[in-house]
Amino acid sequence: MDLIWKLLVGLIIGAIARLLIPGKEAIASGALGWLITALIGVAGALIGTFIARSLWRGDNYTAGWIMSIVGAVILLLIYRFIAGKMAATNN
Repeated sequence: MDLIWKLLVGLIIGAIARLLIPGKEAIASGALGWLITALIGVAGALIGTFIARSLWRGDNYTAGWIMSIVGAVILLLIYRFIAGKMAATNN
């Protein structure tokens, strides 16, 4: 049940991050796209936790909503950079 909860929260975080960044990502549509968005949100929470622990919190800090969204936005920007480079080399 914990995995399902993390995926649902990750989906919300990933969706908010995708709404905050204008434009479209080269993410698949349908169920696979929803799963990728959820995984980006979960990974964004991990990145947000790492950033917050590094900057101002102790070892017991877990990311809140804002740092999770910041981490997901950073991850999406990295994804766009990599996907843009790959698309440029394929053309």
